[in-house]
Amino acid sequence: MDVILAPTNLGLSPLSPDHEPGTWRAPDVLMAAGLADALGANASVTRLARPHYCPVPPAGTLIRNGYAIRAFSLTLAEHVGQSVRNGNFALVLGGDCLILLGALAGARRNGPLSLIHFDGHSDFRHPGNYDASQIMSGVAGMDLALATGRGEPFLTQWPDIEGPLVQDDHVIQIGERESHDADFAWPDIADTAITQIDIFDFQKIGVAAVSAKIQALLSSHSGAGFWVHFDVDVLDQVVMPAVDCPGSPGLSSADMVSLLNPLVSDRRCLGMTVSIYDPEKDPDGHCAKTLVALLGQLTYRESVGRLAQSRN
Repeated sequence: MDVILAPTNLGLSPLSPDHEPGTWRAPDVLMAAGLADALGANASVTRLARPHYCPVPPAGTLIRNGYAIRAFSLTLAEHVGQSVRNGNFALVLGGDCLILLGALAGARRNGPLSLIHFDGHSDFRHPGNYDASQIMSGVAGMDLALATGRGEPFLTQWPDIEGPLVQDDHVIQIGERESHDADFAWPDIADTAITQIDIFDFQKIGVAAVSAKIQALLSSHSGAGFWVHFDVDVLDQVVMPAVDCPGSPGLSSADMVSLLNPLVSDRRCLGMTVSIYDPEKDPDGHCAKTLVALLGQLTYRESVGRLAQSRN
């Protein structure tokens, strides 16, 4: 396993004029809470440099830290790409969920991908459902839209990759909890080929049925590797309050382990991103311990040997 620490908060909005979101501290806090030991002796660890946060968008875009996000994503992509080429499992610890872009950009260089997107929010904000010429935005609410090719070109077009990072019909989104709200911000996701299982559907059908749906999607694209994105706000706020937008209902830790284990142990799984834990909202460290325990229960696939690189 290659553990890549990605200490970023670039995709989040400040809560007040002088505030800087605290997710950048998450990788180091999780490691200090015992994650390295929980993952085992075979994990190598790389820490990326923390990028500078600026709440004011740069010239030419209304996306906060937009060009810094691209630069950080390209750096992350190099590390993930090397891990994938070596046949290792890449575990990327954020940081906010912009890390999905760099991770996919690295993994995608080896060929087509499917994406299993666990998140309490669909993160499907794009110029088709808001006025990008007038409203400042953060990438943390856009990662799935950008990954599927919706948004400004500097965050949807990547070196050596043709088309979007992942095609709509290769994506399953699990855990959205606002889809029944009257003011749901991203209803147009229902008009795409993305498979959706919101938290209410999950409660109706249960872990086994959701796992079966995931496996059905993966089987329909059996020639592709896949990536897992675990935004920890998909967990119920009783379990994981230390996120920027906690909520209920959500998944339990046991649910998450049951869903993740068959994925991260699968030889086709290239890696996983873990995002949005905020140590500032976890003063006694109990949420860090919850995440370490959860990630430590998973059985990750072993190295599959060096993979041939296929740029497309």
